[in-house]
Amino acid sequence: METIQNAKLLRIFTGELDKVGHQPLYEAIIYKAKETGLAGATAIRGIFSFGANSRVHSVKLLDISPDLPIIVEIVDTEEKVNAFIPLVKELFEKSHSGGLITLEKAEVIMYRSVKK
Repeated sequence: METIQNAKLLRIFTGELDKVGHQPLYEAIIYKAKETGLAGATAIRGIFSFGANSRVHSVKLLDISPDLPIIVEIVDTEEKVNAFIPLVKELFEKSHSGGLITLEKAEVIMYRSVKK
């Protein structure tokens, strides 16, 4: 794939304990991204955060919450990402959890698969 000028980075912040049914919300988002044909998605586990409720989340031993932050990042064309956002919002509604969704411009320099 060549450089894509109109790419977008969709970044979704959620908690590791947030679930849609019995499935973690971040997994549900990534599987939905795969199902809808997006280029790829990555879940990143954070080690320290706070959000809208001001509760601190940390990996420290005697901490307040074991619910660590999860960030899902998805990069694709603007059209595909914009079409995916309503599906993410729907998953958040089903999970009854809070979170944050951001969108920013991205320039894809290289995107290729490696055959193994």
